[in-house]
Amino acid sequence: MEKSFAPLAERMRPTTLSEVVGQRHIVGAGSVLSRMVEQNKISNMIFFGPPGTGKTTVANIAAKAAGKRLYKLNGTTSSTADVKQIVEELDSLLGTGGVVVYLDEIQYFNKKQQQTLLSYMENGRITLIASTTENPFFYVYPAILSRSAVFEFKPITEDDIREDLERAAKFIEAEQGIAVEFQGDALSLLAAAGGGDLRRSINCFELAVQIASENNKAVLTDELIMSMSVGAPIFHDKDGDSHYDLLSAFQKSLRGSDENAGIYYLARLLEGGDLIGACRRLMVIAAEDIGLAYPMALPIVKSAVDMALQLGLPEARIPLADAVILLCTAPKSNSGLCAIDAALGDIRSGKIGNIPDTLRDANYSGAKKLGHGKSYVYPHDYPNHYFDQQYLPDALAERKYYQFGDNKTEQAAKVYSDKIKGGH
Repeated sequence: MEKSFAPLAERMRPTTLSEVVGQRHIVGAGSVLSRMVEQNKISNMIFFGPPGTGKTTVANIAAKAAGKRLYKLNGTTSSTADVKQIVEELDSLLGTGGVVVYLDEIQYFNKKQQQTLLSYMENGRITLIASTTENPFFYVYPAILSRSAVFEFKPITEDDIREDLERAAKFIEAEQGIAVEFQGDALSLLAAAGGGDLRRSINCFELAVQIASENNKAVLTDELIMSMSVGAPIFHDKDGDSHYDLLSAFQKSLRGSDENAGIYYLARLLEGGDLIGACRRLMVIAAEDIGLAYPMALPIVKSAVDMALQLGLPEARIPLADAVILLCTAPKSNSGLCAIDAALGDIRSGKIGNIPDTLRDANYSGAKKLGHGKSYVYPHDYPNHYFDQQYLPDALAERKYYQFGDNKTEQAAKVYSDKIKGGH
């Protein structure tokens, strides 16, 4: 038997949906995709999710079940010329029964290239299966999306990866006669090393077997796996939607007062090298989500951010962690945000009105004749430094933009406000 030089993950790639690891919501019995495969039918599809989660494998199985020839392209290296060449082959025997074009990383095809694909999809000359690690609703041409079934692939669980690693051990023994033994936590360490990427874990396993193989036996120990410096990969594309998902999770965790989740997402941001992004988001959170419930959060967080930027990583993690925990455990209020957004809403809808004459600038010749500032009352001359007079334009005189939040600080401010205004 001729030796294959393909990676182990390729050699043991599943050939049926039942062999696919994880993704039961996509390939499980009764799913839309499994019914298509059972009926030997296939439609245009978009697969999106992290690397190593089975997108290419499922595309291979679906194309084979439909009896169609599969062409593989990659958005980073292919062009519309490659697509046109495939179409030209449709008139030959190679195109009998139709073809499937599997386009990996479709997000790297620009709008014009995707429109070319669309024209061939619409006349039925090709069936498209596209995959992407990014959210297709941000990167794929809407007309292609509307003609495709969209499937989201999830990271593979460590339990599923462990199970497939055991299958890989049996595969190696059958293929090469090498008996693989996992000692200690070696199996779990390898499963965790993928970070949900099955292919990465399998590749690490294959390398470990090569290193440990001796006399047709490979003993994989904790020390061996750890000495390979195998760690879960950090996927952090600052220009991709995953970056904004991470920032969103970070802010929502702090808003939701979950200090453990807040620290975790801060660690993800810092490990991905996004110190600036973490700092900016912390300052926004201090103002937007804590705000007037604990006004000191703003200067404290600003100080922590300044300290972090002066220190740099790795020391920057310490003041930022303090800031995260402070914001998570602080009382919450978005009353300031709601107030400014309400005012902006009025202005943008045309509710502007004229500034009252009493408030207009009176520090120039002729202002007095115009009545500007004539009736203005200086509040500091009155008890509690307050005098009831109109400040908003006439058209908005009764508008209430700010609503006191239901927290100790703002309620105390409300008591004081009501007292000096005497119920006004």
